[in-house]
This record gives sequence, C-alpha cells and structure tokens, in this order.
Amino acid sequence: MNNSVRHLSFFDIYEKNARNLKNACALHWNHQDTSHADLFDQTAQLAAGLAFLTPETRIAVLCKNLPVFFHLFGAAAALNLTLVLINRRLSDSEIRHIIEDTTPSMIFCDNDMAEKASELTAAFSFLDHCIVVDGPNENLSPLYRDSSNMIPVPFQKDDPFVIIHTAAVQGKPRGAVLSQENILLSNMQVIHYYGLDQAACHANILPLFHIMGLNMALATLQAGGKNVIMEKFDPQQTLHLIQEQKVTLLGSFPPILTTLADTIEKGDYDLTSLTITAGLDAPDTVKKWETATGTTFWTMYGQTETSGLITFAPYFEHPGSAGSISPLAHVKIADDLDRFLATGETGEILVKGPLVFQGYWNAPELNAHTFRQGWHHTGDLGMIDPDGFLFFKGRKAEKELIKPGGENVFPAEVEKAIMQHGSVREVCVFGVPDPKFGEGIKAVCSLHPGENLTKEELIQFTGSVIAGYKKPRYVEFVPDLPKTEDGAIDRTAIKQMFA
Repeated sequence: MNNSVRHLSFFDIYEKNARNLKNACALHWNHQDTSHADLFDQTAQLAAGLAFLTPETRIAVLCKNLPVFFHLFGAAAALNLTLVLINRRLSDSEIRHIIEDTTPSMIFCDNDMAEKASELTAAFSFLDHCIVVDGPNENLSPLYRDSSNMIPVPFQKDDPFVIIHTAAVQGKPRGAVLSQENILLSNMQVIHYYGLDQAACHANILPLFHIMGLNMALATLQAGGKNVIMEKFDPQQTLHLIQEQKVTLLGSFPPILTTLADTIEKGDYDLTSLTITAGLDAPDTVKKWETATGTTFWTMYGQTETSGLITFAPYFEHPGSAGSISPLAHVKIADDLDRFLATGETGEILVKGPLVFQGYWNAPELNAHTFRQGWHHTGDLGMIDPDGFLFFKGRKAEKELIKPGGENVFPAEVEKAIMQHGSVREVCVFGVPDPKFGEGIKAVCSLHPGENLTKEELIQFTGSVIAGYKKPRYVEFVPDLPKTEDGAIDRTAIKQMFA
C-alpha cells in the first residue's frame, strides 16, 4: 500500500480550495486580490521551478510578509522541502549562525534584505541560489514554470517542513523543527476555537516567520478564508484594511493593541466585522480594546515547540488564566525530579501529543533532555486549577525567557553580548514590567576597576552585537553582584533587589 495514502499536505489543501472555492479571494495584498484558483496555480508553478531540488533540501526565507510566503508553503509541501524561516530583525551574526546551522541550498529574500542575502551566498559554498522577491512581479520570476507535468513528492508525516530558531542554548538559538502534520493539526484547533470558515478574513500583521503569524495565516487558508497581507504593522493601514476587507481575525502582541486603540480615538473606523483578537496583553489594555471594537480578546499559551497554541479562552472568561487545554494536547505539571504534581500545585509544564515538535535541528543531546520521560519539557512553570485552566507562572531558571513585544529573548544571549564589552566584569539580565512592550529587558552590571561606561553606551554596544530588540532598555551599574554560597551570581537576589 502507498505510504502516502494517509498523508495530507498543504499542497493538497491549496488544490482542494482551488477546486471548491475557485474565484473566492485567498490573498489580498497591495490592492490586489488573488483567488484560491490562482494561488494554487502560482504555487504549482513555483513547485515546478523548484523541482530540481532533492527532497528535504532546505530553503532559507528572509522576507517581510509577502505573497511569496504562501507560494513557498505550498511548493515546499509539494516537494517535501524544508523552509528555514528567519527573523529579519536578528543581527548579522545571528542570521549567519542560522545559515551555518541549517546549511540551506537557496535563500529567498525581499529587496531590503538583498544585500545581506548576497553576502551570505558569497560566504557559504552550500548556499547556491539567492532569489530576490520583486514585489508585484514576484510571480514572474524565472522559477515560476509550466506545472502541467509537476508531480508531488511523497513524504512522511514527521518530515521537516519548517525550522524556526527559538531556544538559546549556550547563547546560540536552536532551530525547532515542525512537520506538516504538526501545523495542520494545530490549525484545526485554531479553526475549531475561533470558528473559522470560508467567511474568515485574517489580517497578517504578525510576521509570517513567527509561529503565531504562521499559525493563524495557515489556519485561515486551511479553512478556506482570506488572508490580508501587511508587509509591516502600521496602525492606520491596519484599521483601514479591517474596515475595507471586513477582517474578522487579528493576532497581536504588545504594543499593537495600545497603538491601535490610540489610533481609533483619533479617527472614525467601522470595525464591526472584527470578532476575534488573539494574543497577550495587560487587562486594562484588553478591556479598552474590547470596549472600542466590540471584539472578544482571546488569551492563550503555546510555544514554537508545541506548533503554536495549546490553550484557548476569552480573556475574561477565567481571569488570570492562559485558557483551557486544547483537545490535541495532554498537559501535566511536574517538579524538578519529573514527578507529577497535584491540581493547584506549580511546576514545569509538560506536554505530549501530535502538536509536539520533531526536535531541535542538529541537537540530539538537547532533544534527549527535552523529551525525557516521554514528555516535552517546556521550561515554563504553570499550574492547572480544578476547572482545568492553565495558569502561566513564569519560567524555570535554566530556561528563563523575556518576551518584549512577543519576541523571545533569552537572558544568556544578552549577557553573552554585554560581556563582549571590555569594561564589563559581570552581568545579570532579566525581565521587568514594561508599559509599552509588556516586558522589558534589564541588565545589572559591574565594571572592571577604573572603567567608566554609561547606560546609553552599553545599550548601543549591545544592539551592535545582537538584534536591536534584544538590547536592554534598562541598565543599572553596581560595585558587585550578589553571589550564592558557591560563588555563582545570585539571580534570585538580584531580581528582588533591582526588578
């Protein structure tokens, strides 16, 4: 029996939508509509142009939100290729690490990233092709060819489909590998909870290289709905498109909601089509947003490593919680010895089920540790209450994470960058409340004797070493950092003193 008989690909979904929905709009971008039929044709043409690549070849994508993302998702599914989705905001050294880690044969980039992509192609012999996506003319690229003889390639359900670098180990990000099945099943949960169907219209204001942006976009496509593509977030344009395109679904991270709510107060917008906003934010901000728009704000918990969201609930349904646990995720709470804890007790959040990722790219020892005892260890702390709602309680010390504006920033990455400054003797980095971004990055440092350094100089230096959004917004200099009995920096004491 054909092993692929039980496998469903995104290319299959594109084809089904083209047959059943035909001229219904699949993508709206730059004042142009693309029907489901045309999206499938363009995707098949790109697959025909990429058919020279062997299965599981990796393609790096260094793009702002553009229609080519959707072409690549479908073409990669058709040919069993792997997309390495790169955060455009990362520093040059971080992007080079991702390229070295995954050894792609090709890179797709937008015009803004063309010079950087060209430098990467020149620097790495395995990177054979650099394709600059040319805005409105992208479907005229020589890679788009006659697809009449294009035959989809068989694949296994756990084959890599996308790699998204997220977890920093020893100061370097690790690539989380997700299969098509991971994302397809995750999408089904989004479709179920948000009631998505052919009438759904999603505004792509979150980047498509981010798991939530990817998740909500492909869930909408999978449901037969329409994606309104925005290259970057602009509050006035977002509100105009919600009104013009009858957007029903929006994803957000701080400070998006605050910015949109402030813009609403200065104009006259019809936002009655918007029914669901999903994300993370402060209660006052959510209340203001719901009052201004009449939409329901949904909260959640998830990771790239869980293919996106695994809890869902309207924000004020169970105040303080991250939502109830979704059908395709089994979640337990455990102590440091991996012993399961009782209801109401706080420990590490463990997850199992078909949404758990395939592992970190090229990291067998890390994977063995992460998946020990048959559970994915998230590194996050949580509590499940008697009603089955998950409460997020922070992060374990060894996997501490700061999330300014929805991005993942690991203190170890920032500390490593700061320590490259010759004046810094010791540093401890941690998250603090931030009125604009929800969570901000703070660095407490001691300097070598006789050295002088200003906060502004250190912030600027750090931003030259790693991505700008990872540099600290707050810096404090002290003579010495508190230590534990064994001489290690006492992170707990420092947070209590300086948070």
